[in-house]
Amino acid sequence: MNRKPGVTWRAVLLGLVLVPLNCLWITVIEVRWYNLDGSCLPLFVTPVFLLFVATVGNIALHRLRARWALGQGELLTAYIMAVVSSTVAGHDTLQNMFGAITHPAWYNYLRPERHWPAVFFSLLPKWLFVWDMPALKEFYQGNADPYLWRNLAPWVVPLAWWALFFTVMVGMMLCLNVLLRRAWTEQEKLAYPIIQLPLAMTEGGTGGPLFGSRLMWLGFAVAAGLVILNGLWFYYPNLPYLKIKHNEVRYEFRTYPWTAGGNLPFDFYPFAVGLAYFVPLDLLFSCWFFFLFRKVEAVGGAMAGWDRMQDFPYINEQASGAWIGLALVALYALRQPLRHALRVALGRVPADDEREPMRYRWALAGLAAGALFLLVFWGAAGMSAWAVVVIFAIYFLLAIAITRVRAELGSPHEIYFVNPANIMVRALGTDFIGPRNLAGISVTHWMNRCYRNHPMPNQLEAFKMAEVTGMNARRVALVLMLATVVAIGATYWVSLWQGYRDGALAKSEGFKWWAGSESFDRLQTWLETEDVVEGNRRLAMLAGMGFVFLLRSLRSTYVAWPFHPAGYALGVSFAMDYFWFAFFLGWLIKGVLIRYGGMHMHRRAIPFFLGLILGHYVTGSIWALICPLSGHDAYRIFI
Repeated sequence: MNRKPGVTWRAVLLGLVLVPLNCLWITVIEVRWYNLDGSCLPLFVTPVFLLFVATVGNIALHRLRARWALGQGELLTAYIMAVVSSTVAGHDTLQNMFGAITHPAWYNYLRPERHWPAVFFSLLPKWLFVWDMPALKEFYQGNADPYLWRNLAPWVVPLAWWALFFTVMVGMMLCLNVLLRRAWTEQEKLAYPIIQLPLAMTEGGTGGPLFGSRLMWLGFAVAAGLVILNGLWFYYPNLPYLKIKHNEVRYEFRTYPWTAGGNLPFDFYPFAVGLAYFVPLDLLFSCWFFFLFRKVEAVGGAMAGWDRMQDFPYINEQASGAWIGLALVALYALRQPLRHALRVALGRVPADDEREPMRYRWALAGLAAGALFLLVFWGAAGMSAWAVVVIFAIYFLLAIAITRVRAELGSPHEIYFVNPANIMVRALGTDFIGPRNLAGISVTHWMNRCYRNHPMPNQLEAFKMAEVTGMNARRVALVLMLATVVAIGATYWVSLWQGYRDGALAKSEGFKWWAGSESFDRLQTWLETEDVVEGNRRLAMLAGMGFVFLLRSLRSTYVAWPFHPAGYALGVSFAMDYFWFAFFLGWLIKGVLIRYGGMHMHRRAIPFFLGLILGHYVTGSIWALICPLSGHDAYRIFI
């Protein structure tokens, strides 16, 4: 079969159309209506829907003029660009930034009794914030013209600096992915569950066997039926409603010490069950097991009387140590590939990086240049060099761990309480860090809050799709950076347009007021309260890290060892709170099929589970279109 080239001009043009369209859709639905479905899941909702529409249109074009139809690589190029726009415009990136860089001036205007100017304004880099009160009033209150220069001028300097910073960060992630791609993709052959649906949807450019599978359409109908029924109930409450979302069905413990474990939710998301089907069984088992293990820890601590210690058993600290431990384990396993890449870059061994997205020497040079930029940028913002090194070392360690988990497991990675700020403060203390460094840490909180739409794992998945379909990896790398730059501009435009039109607080249900509040309320607390570093929290971090090392060692020693270190990190993080039961169901179904039908039955059932994902996403996206078009809230498929 002759393959059409992937990265073509028409594919890039289609992607350049989808990027601003997706940025607009995500911003309106998540900021104006606070519908969290689009960019909070590991497989983004809106790019899948856009790919579905593009594929259906391509099928029609293929029947009319076959030679005009797009090939699989071209469809995937456009899809990759739409995915990149979700990493930029999504819930945990530039949306948060708009809430953070406006918050100090606006909140001081609303609550002058907090005395923020005297407490920390002198510590903030003024050039990274918007201070003009007339422009901020129009932005927060709405019904204003976003194209008036007096409204736009105060944004130019801070947005330009943040665009430069974010682009450098994305470029550094790209360089990291170049260095680790071969080891994880070709040598370890990780599963990459997230890419299975887009690959199957675009096979042959016309949906391939997937769209012709009755099993796929059966799974599609099951998920779509649930979403359509629940969506209609939203408007017609007399219709039946099936409870499948978070905390709609849960068991409440009412007696001590069981109450220490909190409630036990039973969430049934069809898309999550579908994604779980592509995850190795040991990883599925570890995810739901360690979620329950976390509950048992809390109950056991209460039985022993240890719950008198605040936050015992220090789950957030355990999770922080576990994720850092995962990164260190991954880097240790990569020591040979990284050493080889360095030797290739220095010309000490024959070059074998011709087919990589970037030459190793350029990847290493890009990392070095990016690190120098971060030192200069944040040094100008007032941070000490050691603090810049520590905060971004933690950031990139977490990025590597998240990327590894996504490539191997494909699971959600909402690790809200695991971030550089919490790790540094709990490990070092506020007095040691110092006021200016604490201010710098707070300024970066918008990008360190949850990591749900992190750019790095999506880049690696793009390279994997390129490998599977024979696309030119270097062109894919260029497309990733092009889409990033365009998406930043598109997100800036639509965020300002939406804010000045609807009002960031007046009508926007989900404007990131709390992103700014979390950043600077916490900074005030750090600066005004006595520094107390609890040794128990440090021990919990070390325990979480050590437990990951132990699980990794036992997994290497015993072939049948059932517990995976990534499952522990996810189970004790917030990531599994929404999905543990869906992963349990996926583990149970997959295990039964393999046990009694073998791998043949497992492979035959794949279209059904892809259909669960696609049906859930397509119908959910339709409700997410009805919401802004009708001007009324609509059913949300996630939370």
